[in-house]
Amino acid sequence: MIYVALLHSIVLAPGRRVVMSDLRDMATDVGYRNPRTLVSTGNMVFEADVTQLCDIEARLEAAFNARYGKPVDIIVRSGVDWLKLAGSNPFPDGEGSQLIVRVMRRPLAPTAIETLRPYANPKQRLAITDGDLWIDFAGKPSEWKLLSALTTKRMGVGTLRNWNTVRGLAEMIG
Repeated sequence: MIYVALLHSIVLAPGRRVVMSDLRDMATDVGYRNPRTLVSTGNMVFEADVTQLCDIEARLEAAFNARYGKPVDIIVRSGVDWLKLAGSNPFPDGEGSQLIVRVMRRPLAPTAIETLRPYANPKQRLAITDGDLWIDFAGKPSEWKLLSALTTKRMGVGTLRNWNTVRGLAEMIG
């Protein structure tokens, strides 16, 4: 079965990042097959026997911590679920680098949007689809205070990916 793994952060220390070839080697070392990465931001597609997503996440997180000496949250989705996520974009007219999805480990409640409204600009669009948060930032995400409100403490474990990356991973799955 095909899976997608998203690392929450690949920054180990100032000026030190995870090299994608090392990430692929790590996945192979724990028994996953044919690992492929997309851009240098911690996105990986690989094959494995059918198993619980939480087991894959725990295995990858433990391997990452052992290899790099730093814990990191890793979100895993089946290839089928990733294609469903890519097909659920509520803002298809959004610009690829300005449209962001926060892929969640546990689904967000629809009321989570209300928690974020005080941080959002009226031009920004927010939606929750199948428990993941979609945001059309209407500009560079780094220029808006909404980005800093998307913390693990406030939202739960998740990680951000822009629409270009979502599509790229979907293309890798096929």
